[in-house]
Amino acid sequence: MPDCVGRLRAALEANGITLPSLGVDLPTFAGGWSTPLVALGNCNAETAQRLTEALVRAAIR
Repeated sequence: MPDCVGRLRAALEANGITLPSLGVDLPTFAGGWSTPLVALGNCNAETAQRLTEALVRAAIR
């Protein structure tokens, strides 16, 4: 799971996007869930817009 978060962080950074709260959701990780959750966290409107633009570009390809 931490590897997944690291790859996501790197992909976002490659698009100039930083989600400060990105990480593994510790209660689900420690709680023995079969698939722990990834906490994307909060971001400001500018970051949300940049994320949206990156996703739209990727979907068009």
